[in-house]
Amino acid sequence: MENYSIQTRCLQAGYRPGNGEPRQVPIVQSTTFKYDTSEDMGKLFDLEASGYFYTRLANPTNDHVAAKIANLEGGTAAVLTSSGQAASFYSIFNIASCGDHIVCSTAIYGGTYNLFAVTMKRMGIDFTFVSPHCTDEELDAAFQPNTKAVFGETIANPALVVFDIERFAKAAHAHGVPLIVDNTFATPILCRPFEHGADIVTHSTTKYMDGHGASVGGCVVDSGRFDWTKYPDKYPGLCTPDASYHGITYTERFGLGGAYITKAVAQLMRDFGAIQSPQNAYLINLGLESLHLRMQRHSENGLKVAQFLNGHEQIAWVRYPGLPGDPGYALAQKLLPDGCCGVVSFGVRGGRQAAEAFMKGLKLASIATHVADAKTCCLHPASSTHRQMSDEELHAAGVSPDLVRLSAGIEAAEDIIQDIRQALALMNTQA
Repeated sequence: MENYSIQTRCLQAGYRPGNGEPRQVPIVQSTTFKYDTSEDMGKLFDLEASGYFYTRLANPTNDHVAAKIANLEGGTAAVLTSSGQAASFYSIFNIASCGDHIVCSTAIYGGTYNLFAVTMKRMGIDFTFVSPHCTDEELDAAFQPNTKAVFGETIANPALVVFDIERFAKAAHAHGVPLIVDNTFATPILCRPFEHGADIVTHSTTKYMDGHGASVGGCVVDSGRFDWTKYPDKYPGLCTPDASYHGITYTERFGLGGAYITKAVAQLMRDFGAIQSPQNAYLINLGLESLHLRMQRHSENGLKVAQFLNGHEQIAWVRYPGLPGDPGYALAQKLLPDGCCGVVSFGVRGGRQAAEAFMKGLKLASIATHVADAKTCCLHPASSTHRQMSDEELHAAGVSPDLVRLSAGIEAAEDIIQDIRQALALMNTQA
């Protein structure tokens, strides 16, 4: 399967039915699985055999879809979670605990920032947030002896800052820690962070992977390349016996290619239970089958919208990495040569009130706390997804009060642009 193009793997990877088996990934809608003997089931609990015994930990439908995503990203293993937030939490908590520290880019989704800066801080894990544009000296100074990972987003939501994966990977590895990258907006169609030095990738599969606003989910993918065994004192959970699983040492039993994800399932999924439902996994797989086609159209429409907005008298500024002149344009040409997704951020002249007035005039685009959907949708983050942040925190995250995030769908580009045009014109009549 690795010899096929990523377009073919969107359809074929992860599940290969045998003779007389279902052509589509089957939905295994069962909480439990039957075995003939207690000894057979005991081998599963001891991690001595592969299989399923309770869907809270693992389910065949989920594993087929996780395997497809791992294949698309070029990873060795993956696990589906109940949401993108759960994926972000698992990716960190799988290797960090009370008293540990993480270095994180400031340009991340507001919900992720709150998870890290507030909720996980209450759990005793500290985060140092650094600008994605910080100097090498500033980045190096952010590390501490107890730092366990670095985290960033390929294309930040909603600031649309392009994350310099290679530079942050180099810094992370110099300090003996992995780089975790949220690749939700780019998807593996537009960028594969492992090819640029990242070690772990997360996704909100709710976004482009589903693509139709039908299912909530997340995914964590391991590259299998970070050598945890070089730092056994830093990662004892992976390199020393797990008393809760009969003394198994994950790196010894499952190797570098399987240790991280197996531990996430055996410990975190077992105890937190943030599993994705088989029904949602099935829907995500349907989305994955057209992901390569949709990402091309989303990127084309996003660029056309950005070009229309750029220089418009009622628009104060435009951020889109694929737009020449954008601060992230050069880096996007390197990391995202095939497109920059369909999300465009811009400011309406007149500030917060003008932005809210613009949104009231939209007819085609839906005002929704959603993004990366087949249908065009729009949001004013400062009054919704990022409303828990102070003005200082908003600016640090690249989110200004006038920022509007428009997610161009796969409708005709001229219809999306006409909707924006009439909303801007309506503002003039109201004024």
